Amino acid sequence: MNALPFGKPMLGEEERRAVLEVLESGVLAHGPKIRAFEQAFCAFTGAPHAVAVASCTAGLHLYYFAAGLGPGDEVLVPAMTHTATAHAVELTGARAVFVDAEPRTGNMDLDALEAAITPRTRAISPMHYLGYPLDMERVRRIADARSLMVVEDCALALGTRLHGTHAGLFGAVGCFSFYPVKHITTAEGGMVICRDEALARRFERVRAFGMDKHVGERTVPGLYDVQELGFNYRMSDIEAAIGCEQLRKLPRFLEARRANHRVLLQELKAIEEVAVLHEDRPGFEPSYYCLVALLRGCLAARRNDVLLALKELGIGTSVYYPHPVPKMSYYRQKYGTRDGDHPVATRIADTSLALPVGPHLGPEDMRRIAAAIKEVLVKRR
Repeated sequence: MNALPFGKPMLGEEERRAVLEVLESGVLAHGPKIRAFEQAFCAFTGAPHAVAVASCTAGLHLYYFAAGLGPGDEVLVPAMTHTATAHAVELTGARAVFVDAEPRTGNMDLDALEAAITPRTRAISPMHYLGYPLDMERVRRIADARSLMVVEDCALALGTRLHGTHAGLFGAVGCFSFYPVKHITTAEGGMVICRDEALARRFERVRAFGMDKHVGERTVPGLYDVQELGFNYRMSDIEAAIGCEQLRKLPRFLEARRANHRVLLQELKAIEEVAVLHEDRPGFEPSYYCLVALLRGCLAARRNDVLLALKELGIGTSVYYPHPVPKMSYYRQKYGTRDGDHPVATRIADTSLALPVGPHLGPEDMRRIAAAIKEVLVKRR
């Protein structure tokens, strides 16, 4: 049988034509496709402003840089996230302080979040794990009571909404990723959304070295000023052209993810050895990046064997994430993480299977995945 990959970029003739159009124009950077992509992203999310950048990590770092974060400052981040969420903080010289996950969805535990706030805390950076919306209304109340910034990591949350408001619009900024297996792709790239026009204009300068005029804005060719320190965090017009076409397809992609998740969730409910991270709450609309199932009982310790057995059956899987970030060598060595820290995030990392629900698959594939899991687990009981 054909293999079912965990993720696959959904690219077609539309993207190919869009890329060729840019190549034939000769304008590969600072061109019109960037603005078109930003405007389309605003239209989808409802954001007043969007700034295309090189990656989600670049977007997070841009905000902390613009906010003046530095040594002595702390940012509360999830223990259960991609290391980029913490790296963006560390790159400024500030410290990432890790908050454990809650067991239903894997999102940041908000009780633990409140307990972790100190006089050095300047910001909270929640991440919507697997595209499940965190209760951002409560996060906002916590932050507002202590005058803290909120920086949303939305790398897995394109299409995630809370009571109709898109993820990324509850804090100062929301940062998105367009890596090949995300909800849409630009090959590489990211987007920052915000409500503050002055902040958006500053991002536009700082993503391109702090220049006051980009190529198309220069009255005299080659003349510009550098008004502040900046980075080379730009997106190319080739990437933006792909992004424009992908956004047109996004509603269809999201509906396929929702339908696949529904089928796979129902199939897995019949398997007593697994528990699925899932929560139905009124007004909470996930974007269903993938489905994560935790192995129970004696099978929990054999998770890696199960992953390899599924691979042999042609089932693409992954782990989100291989370790809580504070247990990664860099953070463990720098901050002295102990084995008993962040127990919920550790259990998710050690016992979970991340299963595909992307639009490259369909309902029958979900049933095949569930059947393969049953087959593998029966042999290991």
